Amino acid sequence: MSVTIYDVAREAGVSMATVSRVVNGNPNVKPSTRKKVMETIERLGYRPNAVARGLASKKTTTVGVVIPDISNPFYAEVTRGVEDIAKMYHYNIVLGNSDQQKPKELDLIDTFLEKQVDGLLFMGRQITPEHEAVFESAHVPVVLCATRDEKRRFPAVNINHRLASSEATHHLIESGHRRIAFIGGSLEEPQKGLAKLEGYREALESAALPFDEQLVRIGDYRYDSGYTAMKQLLELDDPPTAVFCASDEMAVGAIHAIQDKGLRVPDDVEVIGYDDVPLASMMRPKLTTVAQPMYDLGAVAMRLLTKFMNHEPIEEQRVTLLHQLIQRDSTKPREAKED
Repeated sequence: MSVTIYDVAREAGVSMATVSRVVNGNPNVKPSTRKKVMETIERLGYRPNAVARGLASKKTTTVGVVIPDISNPFYAEVTRGVEDIAKMYHYNIVLGNSDQQKPKELDLIDTFLEKQVDGLLFMGRQITPEHEAVFESAHVPVVLCATRDEKRRFPAVNINHRLASSEATHHLIESGHRRIAFIGGSLEEPQKGLAKLEGYREALESAALPFDEQLVRIGDYRYDSGYTAMKQLLELDDPPTAVFCASDEMAVGAIHAIQDKGLRVPDDVEVIGYDDVPLASMMRPKLTTVAQPMYDLGAVAMRLLTKFMNHEPIEEQRVTLLHQLIQRDSTKPREAKED
């Protein structure tokens, strides 16, 4: 049979209330008594009952985290940031992979709430009225990470995808390109897919370049869609000389399609990716990309959630982190400007 708090109290010669105070870090225990209780706990192999503790404190010290794709390196790094901060503030996380499907997202949220989590951290494609209804009825804090609702009703941590995409496209324009393709993600995602397309289009307009729908392809952020999209672009009568991809995986697929066509990167076609996952610096040529602070997105979102759960002062509920364009070998070196 498992060891109980009663067994520890009896062996240590103290009350169950004293054992409880030691386990919960209550400072009102004599050092000698605390030492004796801790030694007894270790000797007996006692493990506090998290369910019972949760019933007593009305807290489970657990956070439910919904992620779209656990196999995606981007979300893996974001989740690492979430977990590190959760551990720092003594919370456990329970992960749920939604496969970017709304019904599964809603089911996961319901499951987490049934398990009495103290907070929810949500990463998904789009905040729909169904999501809003569930979040508002949750009775626990909700923070969005790498996701934003257009109505700005919920706390969120993101980067400015429109600005980042505009800057990446401008980089290609400043290199002299006039036929610049865009391989993006679902336009149903206002936070990422649509915002990146808008940034691309904004950069073209500011440079007085026409927006050509033939140069736009929509993928799913994964390798195969990038390869297929680039293959189609290269078959155009007037193919692009540069391409901006909304994810590094799609950019790698695009590079391989270019190489399979017998062309060279960056000599014939320049390529820029997005995210700066480890793959970007492992491949050849190394990928120029927009670096998202992936770890920080998760860490800041989790810290914001802990503030809500612990009723700490909150200065800003919607946080925008900085991005950076990392220049590597898939674009040509920029010549230094003369003073």
